[in-house]
Amino acid sequence: MTGVERAEGRGAGAGPLLLGVRHHGPGSARAVRAALEEARPRVVLIEGPPEADALIPLAADEEMRPPVALLAHAVDEPGRSSFWPLAEFSPEWVAIRWALAHDVPARFIDLPATHTLAWGRQEDATSADGDGEGDSDSGPGPADLRIDPLGVLAEAAGYDDPERWWEDVVEHRGVGKGDALAPFTVLEEAMGALRETYGVGGHERDLVREAHMRLQLRAAQREFEDGVAVVCGAWHVPALRQKATVAADKALLKGLPKVKTDMTWVPWTHRRLSRISGYGAGIESPGWYGHLFSAPDRPVERWLTKVAGLLRAEDRIVSSAHVIEAVRLAETLAAMRGRPLPGLSETTDAVRAVMCEGSDVPLALVHDRLVVGDVLGEVPPTAPAVPLQRDLARLQRRLRLKPEALERELELDLRKETDAGRSRLLHRLRLLGVGWGEPAASRGSTGTFRETWRLRWEPELSVRVAEAGVWGTTVLSAATAKAEADGVAAQGLADVTALAERCLLAELPDALPTVMRILADRAALDTDVGHLAQALPALVRSLRYGDVRGTDTGALAEVAAGLAERVFVGLPPACAALDADAAEEMRRHVDAVHGAVGLLGDAPAAGHGHLRGRWQSVLRVLCGRDTVPGVIRGRAVRLLLDDGELAQDEAALLMGLVLSPGTPPADAAAWIEGFVGGGSGGGILLVHDERLLGLVDAWLTGVPAEAFTDVLPLLRRTFSAYEPGVRRTLGELVRRGPGGGGGSAAAGSGIPGFGPELDTARADAVLPVVRLLLGLDDVEERTGNDLAGVTG
Repeated sequence: MTGVERAEGRGAGAGPLLLGVRHHGPGSARAVRAALEEARPRVVLIEGPPEADALIPLAADEEMRPPVALLAHAVDEPGRSSFWPLAEFSPEWVAIRWALAHDVPARFIDLPATHTLAWGRQEDATSADGDGEGDSDSGPGPADLRIDPLGVLAEAAGYDDPERWWEDVVEHRGVGKGDALAPFTVLEEAMGALRETYGVGGHERDLVREAHMRLQLRAAQREFEDGVAVVCGAWHVPALRQKATVAADKALLKGLPKVKTDMTWVPWTHRRLSRISGYGAGIESPGWYGHLFSAPDRPVERWLTKVAGLLRAEDRIVSSAHVIEAVRLAETLAAMRGRPLPGLSETTDAVRAVMCEGSDVPLALVHDRLVVGDVLGEVPPTAPAVPLQRDLARLQRRLRLKPEALERELELDLRKETDAGRSRLLHRLRLLGVGWGEPAASRGSTGTFRETWRLRWEPELSVRVAEAGVWGTTVLSAATAKAEADGVAAQGLADVTALAERCLLAELPDALPTVMRILADRAALDTDVGHLAQALPALVRSLRYGDVRGTDTGALAEVAAGLAERVFVGLPPACAALDADAAEEMRRHVDAVHGAVGLLGDAPAAGHGHLRGRWQSVLRVLCGRDTVPGVIRGRAVRLLLDDGELAQDEAALLMGLVLSPGTPPADAAAWIEGFVGGGSGGGILLVHDERLLGLVDAWLTGVPAEAFTDVLPLLRRTFSAYEPGVRRTLGELVRRGPGGGGGSAAAGSGIPGFGPELDTARADAVLPVVRLLLGLDDVEERTGNDLAGVTG
């Protein structure tokens, strides 16, 4: 019997073969394949955008591997896009592949993307108040509540989980001989009843889509008579079966908005299938569904074998006996729960109990790697693409940098040509907003020749590439144009300096002069010392890139030196009369400028060596001004001490003055935080210089009770930042020595760094001043000894 005879065998006037499916359902996919084999239609119509008809033959290409997606984007606004994803187990994909294998025409009949994307633009315009979701990845549909047909049917059948109901009635049901059309008949009746009960149920936009599908169906029937098969969502089948006039359908389509669109195939991932997409059918377990579709027999045994292989690869002890016991447990659970076969819930419970010993930690790995999965599809190079996409694909092949769905770390040595090229590509893509790679901290090296990246290719990046195509036809030209435009649009000085740094990292020699000119103009006009101090570190940090990347940073060094001079002049006045929050922010600026000056002083450009001396003079000014907050004064002393510009004795003297009884406890605590806090290694300094520790301890024990509760939070914040070993050592030192009251407690204790007895010569030098202050002709020796213990 021929295919036409089989189709006509359904009865004269029986109409088209309507195959209502669940998108991305392996049971539906198997049933569609069986129904097409039995009916042998002359044309296959599929729910999807008609603009993609020319792309259907690519599905037969050997290099096309699902999951993939049809991507439609507005030509004038590439960021406005929509996807129609297809997995190996999607009924639509099965229908396409069957049609191509049997030389049968396949056509998409849903509403054209030119209208659906324009709908999205209208929704954005009407939701400008922030209520609209604005998800370019969502298919067309109203924002109001939509009924879930599978959820309603599952509830009617006594199931609390639609996924479990679908597994029982469809996925675990085999397609017997002569029974290929039975599931579609049942689903059509069920959906008809739902539509009679709920109407469109929040699917108002579907009325327009279904009108277009009916028009396309009539056109196919005129051409192929009854040899027409339609594969679409089961919800639409009753609407396609109903009688409607051509005039009524055309009236629904009249006046729809339009945008110029372009379409192509893009790779997709199983992980992205778990989200609602252009088909509006997200699934929670794409990896599990893919297994059910591809397993020829014994799906539970094969699945649990996969799980065992994954856990063994993670060094967990899983034997064949574990697999056998897990299979038995899954089958027992299915029988107890009245299910025809073990489903995902039964196999998951069995894996948790037998292979994971009740732990959810390895079970989470199984869910991530197998139940969801990181499968990334592939698209042949012959698929249509914007020029920028083609250049990116060329660079990926040349640099051997293949996109992967699973996140991985990439270590680059910039002294190697290939790694330097990879770094340039990733930095240029970041400039274009294509976040394929994210910089990470390099392990085991602090040199500028090494970079570490975390790479992960997401399907949305294809949209970002298409959107970036407006800047140029190659990655280099597009990144250059984008950097220049960003420089003009940058609001603050720090934004421009960060952009200059990114231009150096991406090696954009044509964009750098433009950015540098903008940077020089902004720096000359900006009078905010905080802005200048914030911009300087990124600018100076960029100077190091010339060493390994061969970039000329001479102009950058000149701008950085001028910026530093302006910071030196403006910083002392800017540090006066600050509250606690502003003082802490300025302290961070001081740290950043100090690090920047250290790098700039070593820069190859001539004339910058004097910057170190100028900066040290600024720090000395900050040390001695009472109007400067204590946290900044303390940090200035510490930075001078670390640079060797301040002697230990001088630092101790300054600390002793600040921690004298005349200083308010809150100011003294802030000074201590600046000196030994902020992650500056202050704990190690106190460990190795117990004289300073004794001063801090003596001050702390002398703080009045009424002020102690005010300074305690600040001190706890300072000392809690130390490593546990440092805190433990400090506690031991205080317990053994300085805890009794400064240096006097340490006298005779034998602790390294403390003298064996009091320094009477230093004490005698203080006595005349004390007599003068107190108006006494004579001071008892006991008083002198006590003061000597404080100042010593």
